[in-house]
Amino acid sequence: MKAIIPVAGAGTRLRPHTYTQPKALIPLAGKTLLSIIVDQLAEAGIKEFVFIIGYLGDKIQDYVKQHYPHLLCHFILQNERHGLGHAIYLTKDVVEKDEVFIVLGDTICEYDINEILRNSSSMLGVKKVDDPRDFGVAEIDENAVITRVVEKPQIPKSNMALVGIYKIKDTGFLFSCLENNIREGIQSGKEYSLTDALECMIKSGVVFQSFKVQNWFDCGKIDTLLESNATLMKKLGGRISPNHTFENVIIVPPVSIGSGCEISNAIIGPNVAIGEEAKVSYSVVKDSIIGDFANLSNVVLHNSLVGSDTEIKGETRTLNIGDNTQIDLG
Repeated sequence: MKAIIPVAGAGTRLRPHTYTQPKALIPLAGKTLLSIIVDQLAEAGIKEFVFIIGYLGDKIQDYVKQHYPHLLCHFILQNERHGLGHAIYLTKDVVEKDEVFIVLGDTICEYDINEILRNSSSMLGVKKVDDPRDFGVAEIDENAVITRVVEKPQIPKSNMALVGIYKIKDTGFLFSCLENNIREGIQSGKEYSLTDALECMIKSGVVFQSFKVQNWFDCGKIDTLLESNATLMKKLGGRISPNHTFENVIIVPPVSIGSGCEISNAIIGPNVAIGEEAKVSYSVVKDSIIGDFANLSNVVLHNSLVGSDTEIKGETRTLNIGDNTQIDLG
């Protein structure tokens, strides 16, 4: 079993942060999107990973090598983004005939991964949504077998969305369908869709069981990222690195504070994640994500996402600020 994690997207909905930081490395609940996914898979026993990289891919590669030296990792470059189907097809030579567990690089879900791995069938994760038109949609029979999948249907026949978790046993069949779709120019929304390849497999008789995820955390937009951060902080609890300097600090849990932080005369929390080597003084911060090496002074922040290497001085605001920024609100 190999895990495939596509992380080549530009993350346009999280700009300005993703101009300088891959979406998968955006901090979340004291970790990163990518580390939450990799930890979940590695703890279930998967030891070989294939990362599909593109935009700012060197940062992904450096991060993985630094944090996961014990895992066998491959990096596949997707120079031109032609969709998820195209990205998965690029892994053909590395995957060979092994089974794969595909998890999209911005997909954080709660589910029993060990139960999925033990199941002898190919499986696709699903979740009921209010408006399925923006998702791949699965039509499911009374035995939880998926009878059809459609990418972003305008008139959906089901409200069960594909969440971005795919366990596929017959990878030879998968790559055959992907190759056929690329050769024949079969696209959805001007991209080669993985959903279309899965439908090709289903039409040819491959059986996919569905499994429902308990929770699906939306990390694609600023507001939902902050909501997901708060929910995960409450579920996972905070973690405060012992390597810190606190002086006259009130902590309102849950919070996560990275190593090397210097915090003084401040109230931190609830639902705050602060990266490494940050400095906070004479400030109040709640319901926010603060990047590495940020410097906050004389501010009251809430519902804010502040990038790394950022300096903010001043007064109460709600901010959406990218990396390498200096702001004086005073």
